[in-house]
Amino acid sequence: MQRSDRLQMLKIAYHPIYKYDLPPGHRFPMVKYELLPEQLLYEGTVSERQFFQPEALPEEVLLLTHDEEYWQKLKNQTLTAKEIRGIGFPMTPHLVQRGRHIANGTLQCALYARQYGAALNIAGGTHHAFSYKGEGFCVFNDIAIAANYLLHEGLASRILVIDLDVHQGNGTAQIFRHDPRVFTFSMHGAKNYPVRKEQSSLDIGLPDGADDNHYLRILRETLPRLFDDFQPDMAFYQSGVDVLASDKLGRLSLSLSGCKERDRLVLHTCKINHVPVAVSMGGGYSDRLSLIIEAHANTYRVAGEVF
Repeated sequence: MQRSDRLQMLKIAYHPIYKYDLPPGHRFPMVKYELLPEQLLYEGTVSERQFFQPEALPEEVLLLTHDEEYWQKLKNQTLTAKEIRGIGFPMTPHLVQRGRHIANGTLQCALYARQYGAALNIAGGTHHAFSYKGEGFCVFNDIAIAANYLLHEGLASRILVIDLDVHQGNGTAQIFRHDPRVFTFSMHGAKNYPVRKEQSSLDIGLPDGADDNHYLRILRETLPRLFDDFQPDMAFYQSGVDVLASDKLGRLSLSLSGCKERDRLVLHTCKINHVPVAVSMGGGYSDRLSLIIEAHANTYRVAGEVF
């Protein structure tokens, strides 16, 4: 099979609704959702045929993960001002619809990954959304929604969540706290947001300033053990790039090459264990937008090499 044919199998979720208009000066770099696909296409890392546009997630699938009361508040736009502040984006029906498309993007990536080994969502990684509330730029928890759908449909029985965003995946931890079918692994800044951490299946809190050597040593020691002990048949990877030294919200000290090697470790470990993996992009808040795009693009470059 030619390399170009294999690349067609690496499916990528993207929809124009991913980019949401924010007030001037907002700290979330929303434009990255437009620039990342353009960069990947420009450099030839991916082709147009690899992209698919996810539809809005059906309500019945959303309710496998999120509480009816929370959903009705979003649907009817009746969240309190405090609840909206917790999410961090201006609340509109368009934001809710956006979240449904992103969540379905990750769900469809999970289905493609079962077929082809891996698939990636240009957005997603919204791991601060709890079953009953949103916070930290997260309305719905895309990984939890996809995982619960697979479990509900009998398409997976043991799911590993590998969350390497610099901020703990507190919402994902809460959602699966009492579900032994899902192992939640979060490696994050110990002193970073959220101040009050939830309990994942495994939490590794890193000190401020942890560099490539420190970070990659721990990851190399931990990943094989997780696969050996838990024996997952599906994985989700939250590949946030806010671990970079340049990130203004990160407080760790990874280089671009270190972040790329992190992605390689995760994806290679999934590949050699024959575990399908769906990848969500997660956070990134470097002052230089080009660094955010480069770090996210590295995830796709590595995925193309590994798979």
